[in-house]
Amino acid sequence: MTNWLPSLTTGHGPLYLRIADDAERAIKSGALPQGTKLPPQRDLAYDVGVTIGTISRAYALLRERGLVSGEVGRGTYVQTDTTGPAAGPRDPVTLNYGGTRSMTPPPGKLRFDTTAAIDVGQAAVVGRIMTEIALEHPSEISSYTRTLSPDWQEAGRRWLSNGSWSPDATQVLPQLGVHAGINAVIAAVTGTGDRVVCEHLTYSQVSRSAMLMGRQIALVESDADGILPEDFERVCAREHPKAAFLMSSGQNPTLACLPLSRRKDIVAIARKYNVWLIEDYLYGGMIADGIPLLAELAPDRTFLLNGLSKSVAAGVRGGWVACPPHMSQRVRVTQKMVSGGLPFLLAEVSARLVLSGAAAEIRSQVLSEIAAREAVVRQLFQGHEFRSHPRLPFVWLKLPEPWLSGTFKQAVLDADILIDDEDEFKPARSSRTFHHVRIGFSEGRDRAISTQGLAAVRRVLDQSPLGTSAFV
Repeated sequence: MTNWLPSLTTGHGPLYLRIADDAERAIKSGALPQGTKLPPQRDLAYDVGVTIGTISRAYALLRERGLVSGEVGRGTYVQTDTTGPAAGPRDPVTLNYGGTRSMTPPPGKLRFDTTAAIDVGQAAVVGRIMTEIALEHPSEISSYTRTLSPDWQEAGRRWLSNGSWSPDATQVLPQLGVHAGINAVIAAVTGTGDRVVCEHLTYSQVSRSAMLMGRQIALVESDADGILPEDFERVCAREHPKAAFLMSSGQNPTLACLPLSRRKDIVAIARKYNVWLIEDYLYGGMIADGIPLLAELAPDRTFLLNGLSKSVAAGVRGGWVACPPHMSQRVRVTQKMVSGGLPFLLAEVSARLVLSGAAAEIRSQVLSEIAAREAVVRQLFQGHEFRSHPRLPFVWLKLPEPWLSGTFKQAVLDADILIDDEDEFKPARSSRTFHHVRIGFSEGRDRAISTQGLAAVRRVLDQSPLGTSAFV
């Protein structure tokens, strides 16, 4: 039995939560090794100076998190095999935060693991605008960005609008893309050790970034329509997250769109448990389904993000976040700290693309090409279960027996095509298996090449994995 005592001088919330959080930190750091017996509840209550009920609630919370186990008469022990990160010292440099994609893709492969905006000739427009900016603003090009142009904010207001609703332009901040904006928000509203809610399948680079910043991930269940409010409330009540990351429409990779009733439930739960909502509308803005955004329902606690990467030009790295009142300055500071600051050139290019109408025109061309390619998907994958949308550049394909996600990915790679297996979208360790892959089809200007690649994927799908090298 250990003589461990929790520290009550750090953390937030009720005493039982601080005790449980301190014990979790000790377990994951190795200060409480696997198999260690925790102090009896009565003894610990006396040593810490709290009621036995407080210790009982803390131990119960640790059991719910899968960190300890216990039996009446035996005591409470640190699990020898938890679903969380392994106990003991950890070297952050050697941890794998890269997912299942190669950092440097193999040459000569057709890239169906990307959903960047289709090339419709937008480089000519971007190049013309950049030349104009360089001629008009030579001093801003040669120096650091120390201003926040109202034009940048107005462009963001327009791009973040949903139907007749739009955010307050004074609360909008330009970002180095949506991903960087999400990182800035997480840094602004959470601290080390705080939890961020994610779905079991999501854009997992958010969770990897959060973990690099010392945050923890709390998983919430979803179905075909998106996040389940009842499970969201369970997670909020038990794990006390500070923020939740979700995509209200066009969820990546499942394409789920939250019905209005669920959005209202999620907002009510977030208010009840004081949870910030981070709404990624990158794909939702392409669908434009007209359903009120979480940011419309709860502007007081929702950070809304959208950008240019999927529908205009990924290389521009243009994006915006609309902040709740009084939070924009805080996010602006954290953005500077976590990214080094916003380049004048890219912020100005993004704003001019939107304000001139060029971004809307390019988006229309991109969406038209997506619709044509998605029609090919529907034709080629007839007879198989999948989800797609005529305004989104990827398909979520369910694999037939006996294919496994990783095995299928390797078999397709052997056919010189890169796709994403389901593990690429898992934000934390999970025992859940979905037997799906995501296939993007936005790479390249030539639709014929895209069609040939999709046909090759279909041919692999119709094979038995027993006959592929990936199964060996």
